[in-house]
Amino acid sequence: MNIFIYILLVIMSYLYGSIPFALVIGKVFYHTDVRNSGSGNLGGTNAGRVLGKKAGLAVIVLDASKCCISILISSLVAQYFHLNGDIIYLSALACVIGHCYPIFAEFRGGKAVSVAIGYALMTNRIAFVVALVIFMITLYLSKYVSLSSILAAVSIVIISPLIGYSTIGVLTNIVIVGLLIYKHKANIQRLLNGTENKITWM
Repeated sequence: MNIFIYILLVIMSYLYGSIPFALVIGKVFYHTDVRNSGSGNLGGTNAGRVLGKKAGLAVIVLDASKCCISILISSLVAQYFHLNGDIIYLSALACVIGHCYPIFAEFRGGKAVSVAIGYALMTNRIAFVVALVIFMITLYLSKYVSLSSILAAVSIVIISPLIGYSTIGVLTNIVIVGLLIYKHKANIQRLLNGTENKITWM
């Protein structure tokens, strides 16, 4: 019975993570497929670039909510059925994988930044604040969103053993951040080549 519940929560989290909010908002409100413009990425940054700031912000908030809702549901179910609380990490990981490789969008998804924000917010407030501070400082100094996202994510991995994450939590952090870095491989190459786009509003 417990195994069935674990599997159900993981599948549910993957499916919810697979909802391509950038694609939905683009098609429903702007009659535009964001995959055909900009970077082609189904994330908030590209949605903002293609559809405008309001749409980009809406996508970021909705994508961040994926992990928040998945973790909340998994936590409540775990409490009700007296399951191992670490199920929240497996659900979160499934949600992030769904976001990056969504079954509802031909497995072409985002780069895990927004869902990682929701993940950090729900699992450890210290990790969230540290990552946010590093993100903002790096963004202010470099103007690179990709570099800021990567360094902020790596900071969570570095500090997670010190701020209360369980062993499963630490391992989940490593996998999520590894996936985030992998999804940014093209950005990393452009950073090395000096051709990565910079923001202009800061």
